[in-house]
Amino acid sequence: MIKGHATAAPADATEFSLEDIEIQLLLEGIRLTYGYDFREYAMRPLRRNIIAAIQAEGIPTISAYQDRILHDATCMQRFIGMVGVSVTSMFREVELTHALRDEVIPVLRTYPSVRIWMVGCATGEEVYSLAILLEEEGVLRHARIYATDLNEDTLAVARMGAYPLDRMRSYEEAYRRAGGRLALSDYYTVSGRSARFYFRPTLQERAHRLFYDSLVRSGYLALGKGESLVFSPGSSRYQQVRNGVSLFRKVR
Repeated sequence: MIKGHATAAPADATEFSLEDIEIQLLLEGIRLTYGYDFREYAMRPLRRNIIAAIQAEGIPTISAYQDRILHDATCMQRFIGMVGVSVTSMFREVELTHALRDEVIPVLRTYPSVRIWMVGCATGEEVYSLAILLEEEGVLRHARIYATDLNEDTLAVARMGAYPLDRMRSYEEAYRRAGGRLALSDYYTVSGRSARFYFRPTLQERAHRLFYDSLVRSGYLALGKGESLVFSPGSSRYQQVRNGVSLFRKVR
């Protein structure tokens, strides 16, 4: 007599739910399409973010969300905005700032040039905090800060360097506790209800010189609305292409 035996299920079959499989396929699709690799992120918070994202998009399933996100780059940016951490403020880590000032800055002074990479800069408050620190310690003139973030929306804010004016009181206090030597207001201008951090004239001149040297003759230089060549020593070397637009052509 031959007894029948139930076929054992593959070991992997019970390890993943259908939702887990959908999430893995979504993350793999994002990696292949956009180059962002979230596969090693902690699954529990990532799952919460994905569920919140599909609810915000009004999509019923993760598989349907995968189809949307792989064909719509703006949907991908919205997802990055939900996954990324954008908690930041000026001089947020007071003790760290003191440590940088006391331990790291003296070392940086011994180098002819310094490059600093700030990963996950969010809206840029801590980048400007670092720039102020380097300026006060005489290092900024030969330093270059590279600030990066996955979220293009927060990077746009960082590039502008404009923040609500009502935050400046708490930032001023944090700056003072971090050993600030002047007043934080010395580093920004007020425009409406915003405080805008800016290049000092010497840095503007260095930046314009770099642009000029990089351009071929008859090359074009496009600047933002808040930027101009009017006060630049090299302004005579350019011709404005169109009135009211910060687009210039190198003429000599």
